[in-house]
Amino acid sequence: MIVRALADTEADARLFRSLDDPGLVGRVITGVGWSSLREGGDYRPEWSWVALRDGTVVARAAWWGGPDDTEPILLNLFDFAGGEDEAGAELLRRAPHSLEYELILPAGWRELPEVRTAGEARIAAAEAAGMKVLVERFRYEWTPASGLPERPGRLEFRPEPDDEVVLDVLRKVHSVTLDAHALKAIEESGIDRAAQEELDYFHWWPSPREWLRLAYTPAGELVGIQVPAYNTTVPIVGFIGVVPEQRGHGYAYDLLVECTNFLAEQGAQSVAGATDQGNFPMAANFTKAGHPVVQERIHLV
Repeated sequence: MIVRALADTEADARLFRSLDDPGLVGRVITGVGWSSLREGGDYRPEWSWVALRDGTVVARAAWWGGPDDTEPILLNLFDFAGGEDEAGAELLRRAPHSLEYELILPAGWRELPEVRTAGEARIAAAEAAGMKVLVERFRYEWTPASGLPERPGRLEFRPEPDDEVVLDVLRKVHSVTLDAHALKAIEESGIDRAAQEELDYFHWWPSPREWLRLAYTPAGELVGIQVPAYNTTVPIVGFIGVVPEQRGHGYAYDLLVECTNFLAEQGAQSVAGATDQGNFPMAANFTKAGHPVVQERIHLV
């Protein structure tokens, strides 16, 4: 079996797409269509790999990064031909990118037999390559059809240009958290580094830094932080966090509603968001604010 990256040619683009599932399952599982930057897409040939046997693609994987990134950020397209689970695992072992895998699945995927089989096969192949499941997450999408949730009016939202102030808030939020990615970062690097990584991500988004807002009570007490943003493609609920001493008052809902309204006022026709499935309070807030679940995502590291 030959494992290699693509060359930036039409022939290799066709080669990568030769594994496309003609039915629904493949398109549902990958969640994204592959096209190269030269074709107007999001993927770079040098970050897209195939496993070939006798010239036929038996497995493929594509790592993704933003338009200005010099290295990929995550793996979000990985599949293989029927019965080629081990080829998929071997592809991940040989490719040089050891990054998080975000498996994109439809909502309620475990209730769809074909999709469940395909999804579980990809998880098993990634685990055979040395990865492990970190967390399962819900992905939400608000649209105007859901109606704008009314602002509760309990909080004041202020821009905060000082990154050091924002870092201090992030450290407080992360000091008690249910978020699996934050917990992993804290375990590996400490809370200061985890907060810095969060702030670096805010700066990575192409949306204006001044959209970031800190929330306060009318008496001036800090409540938390909310970051409406655009990633490279869509408006998003970038970050919602309440400091520990203000929890128990339902303020996360206020932050989410403010974020949704702010983006709608900027002209957003959809707002994407996500939370860990085990974060029951935040999941309930998304539902209450009119953000239905549109996908589930499994993150393997």
